[in-house]
Amino acid sequence: MFSCIIMKFADWFPYYQGIRVDFGYSTEKDQEAAKILSEMIKKKALDPKVLQRKIKSKNVIVVGAGPSLEDEKVAKYIKKNKKFVKIAADSAVQFLIENKIKPDIVVTDLDGNSKFLQKAEKNGAIIVVHAHGDNTDIIKKLVPKFRKLVGSTQVAPVENVHNFGGFTDGDRSVFLAEEFGAKKIVLVGMDFGNDIGKYSKEKVKDPELKKQKMQAGRRLLEMLARQSRSQLVDTAHKPIKGFSPLTI
Repeated sequence: MFSCIIMKFADWFPYYQGIRVDFGYSTEKDQEAAKILSEMIKKKALDPKVLQRKIKSKNVIVVGAGPSLEDEKVAKYIKKNKKFVKIAADSAVQFLIENKIKPDIVVTDLDGNSKFLQKAEKNGAIIVVHAHGDNTDIIKKLVPKFRKLVGSTQVAPVENVHNFGGFTDGDRSVFLAEEFGAKKIVLVGMDFGNDIGKYSKEKVKDPELKKQKMQAGRRLLEMLARQSRSQLVDTAHKPIKGFSPLTI
């Protein structure tokens, strides 16, 4: 289904269409957001091959902002596996930095705490900023504060803005790791349940909508698991179908 470098939009589009219908999104607004981001990052866009060099054939930990992050075992597990590439899904970057763990990549639609997103970049993380129809205002406000970044979208790619697949920051992080050839992908803090973790709560205006989005993300990862080239592992209490369970 996926190419070796950038996923084919035609393969992703049917999944996007299902999401668009379920949540009432506008393709036109999503596409306009991608164009706005493209224009803003002309002089600061990173080639996505930087992600490939970071991820290809490596073991990766994708860190979500779910409630299981509050278990002290999580930070210990990540620190123990210090050679793993660490991808933070948006608000999870705060957890990593507070626990003195440097993220290698941060995938964000800029909902998270901007102070920690900027600190992650200063510490060397590659920032992947996602544009969609609902976040153009925050893109205009925050993108100028980053030195370099990779742009992403959930609709047709445009110059310097790529479609790696995925919907929420969490599942999009997994799609990205898969896209760039990770050997193994371990999920931590990716609970996809009914509870919202403390690192996400302050930014969530509609808890029910958040839960629906998490379920959509879970379904996408179940789909990904059926055709993944990577070894997929989930530390959640209720692992995603197709992921091997791991107790930490």
